[in-house]
This record gives sequence, C-alpha cells and structure tokens, in this order.
Amino acid sequence: MASTGLQMLGLVLAVLGWVCGALVCAAPLWRVSAFVGGELVIAQVFWEGLWMNCLSQTTGQIQCKTYDSTLALATSAQAARGLTVLSLLLCFLALILGVAGAKCTHCMGDANQASKAQLARVAGVLFLVAGVAYLMPISWTAYAIIRDFYDPNVAAPLKRELGPALYLGWGASVLLLLGGSLLHVGSFPPGGRGLPVFGGAAKDKPNTGATVEGKQQEKSFV
Repeated sequence: MASTGLQMLGLVLAVLGWVCGALVCAAPLWRVSAFVGGELVIAQVFWEGLWMNCLSQTTGQIQCKTYDSTLALATSAQAARGLTVLSLLLCFLALILGVAGAKCTHCMGDANQASKAQLARVAGVLFLVAGVAYLMPISWTAYAIIRDFYDPNVAAPLKRELGPALYLGWGASVLLLLGGSLLHVGSFPPGGRGLPVFGGAAKDKPNTGATVEGKQQEKSFV
C-alpha cells in the first residue's frame, strides 16, 4: 500500500525546493565581485544573475538593470536560463500530478488507488528530473567562476566569487531530489508484486503439511 507519510514528506520537501529554486532563478546573486587586489576601501560591489546585474554602493544605493539582449549573453548563460526555467516548469507539472495522485486526496476517487499511485510515482520521477536539471547550471556556473578566479589571464576587476544564490540553488536541488525520491518510493501501488509471492508461499504451507500428515497415516496403517 502507498505510504501517506512518505508521500506528504516528499511533496513538502519538493515544494520547498521548488520555491527556493524560483527565488534563486530571480535573484541577481549568482556572481559577486571578488576583491583580490588588496584594496582596503571598497566603493562598489557588482552582483550578477541570470536576468539582471546590480551595482551596490557603500552609501546603500543599489542599481539594477536587466540584460539588454538575450542573444548577446554567453552560451552558458542562455543554457542556464533554459535549464532553470525547464526545471521550474517540471516542478509545477509534478506538483499537480503529485497532489492528484496522493493517497490523502480525493481528486480521482478512493476506488482508483492504483492509478493514483502511478500518478504519484510519475510525479516523483519528474521531481528527480527537475532536481538534476536545476543542479546542472548551478554546478557549471560555480565551476566557471572558480576557473576564472584562478586563471592568471583574467584581470582582477573581472574576477568573481560564488554568490549566495548558488548555495541556495544547491540546497534547492537536494530538496527536489530527496522529495522526488520519497514521493516515488512511498507511492507503490496497492497489491505490489511482492505480495502474491508471499501469499502463495503461505498458501502452499498448509498443503505440504497435509501431505506430510497423510504420509504418516499411511505408514501407520502399514
């Protein structure tokens, strides 16, 4: 039978990962200015994200501007945009299927538990795919930042550090993967494959006992 507790826990974790992923996608904190020149007075800090970049000054003023052209961005940035949006859309579809297929809901009726379990398992797989799709741009961006930071050919003002959005993105990916796994594992259909085997074995035991008793009675008559 499907485990309601595992299903609910998986859905809650997956929804948390989805919300965190949406925040990371919108936040301009993927790349942050790196100060490697020994400067003591920092007047400006640059923030870069998928959709905009911001300039923070010591006076507390923050100015943000969206990118003028999507095609002018680097290929890696365009791929990161596509993967993050695809991941969020998959999460939305998985959430609909997960709620419809959860054992505690009555969207498809209580008599159709097998179909509901299948929907919930598909939702779990979609959450897993969304987690992997979200993890790829986060990890690739972190790799590119670290590579450029240690590259001596990159000028010091162009070097960047890992922004807080990347750490939150890793956490969102873990929540999506964990939530999808729990939702999938907790949504096995009623009357799983293992039950008939154990039932058949249990039914065979009385028959074997009866045959043994019959053989003992035949020996006693002889």
